[in-house]
Amino acid sequence: MAKSLLEYAEWLAERNLRWPAPPALETAKATPYIKPLTGIRAVTWNVYGTLLRIADGDLLFQHPQAIRMEIALDKTIQEFNMWNSMTRKPGKPWEYMQQKYLKVVEDLKMASSGRKGDVTEVNSAEVWKKLVSMLDKKDYEYDTSLYGDMDEFSEKVAYFFHSSLQGVEASEGALDALLSLQSGGLRQAVVTDGQPFTLAQLHRALLAQGRLPSPDALFSPSLNTFSYVEGVRKPSKTLFLRAVDRFVKLGIEPEQVLHVSSRVKDDLAVAKSLGMRTALYAAEKLGLQVSGEELKDPATKPDRLITKLTQVRDILGI
Repeated sequence: MAKSLLEYAEWLAERNLRWPAPPALETAKATPYIKPLTGIRAVTWNVYGTLLRIADGDLLFQHPQAIRMEIALDKTIQEFNMWNSMTRKPGKPWEYMQQKYLKVVEDLKMASSGRKGDVTEVNSAEVWKKLVSMLDKKDYEYDTSLYGDMDEFSEKVAYFFHSSLQGVEASEGALDALLSLQSGGLRQAVVTDGQPFTLAQLHRALLAQGRLPSPDALFSPSLNTFSYVEGVRKPSKTLFLRAVDRFVKLGIEPEQVLHVSSRVKDDLAVAKSLGMRTALYAAEKLGLQVSGEELKDPATKPDRLITKLTQVRDILGI
């Protein structure tokens, strides 16, 4: 039986492969404001830049440093034995793969959500599915007993590629904060720009901080809102409208949900405009997106400001 994505991530970890290092910590200057909020029944989290520290501050499809793309693509080609099924052209294999990769990403970005103001999201697994389909024309084969069908295989290739492109680790206190809210009886979910491998990546990172239940135990699957599923990414209002709708169907109103993120304009401000309560996570400079004007404007100003994820417990009285 093929490995699940989480099992595959664990299998990779056991091989002790070399991955990019997580980013160096550069603390932001901020003063927490953690006055208790009442009536909160659920907490939603942004992942990259909030629960997960990631090199460059956000998940990238194309890295501006050519050497980083070269290494990630080259490692992916070798890991999955793709070269023998690639068209022979002058240059290195990764250069040819990069041309195809960027073309597929750009084509998928051209899709429209149909709503004015929305920003189209790209599904990384769909990118690699299209690339692998091109290899199939050259009789490309992979181990289905390990990787599964084409959809499962594409997710695993995407996970490997992005792990080779950017280093990640869990933010300080992430596991402690999540477990505390879980034990406090609050529902938790992610509302995030994410990919099919995001929860597996987060799970692996959290393990470095201690024992934890399955991702489904921490976050309610029916309440999670991922950009790759919805087809739009932040600051698209559609992404947050769908998140709000999921909670309302359970009898939880927007003002009963606290959204936590390190970004104001493209994230917290949109959530706030729909009635959600908001908390800015301002622990480090990398990934933090906020201006003085946004902190003063009542329309964008977060309800609370935290410098440690565990301070969410103080806000909620846990």
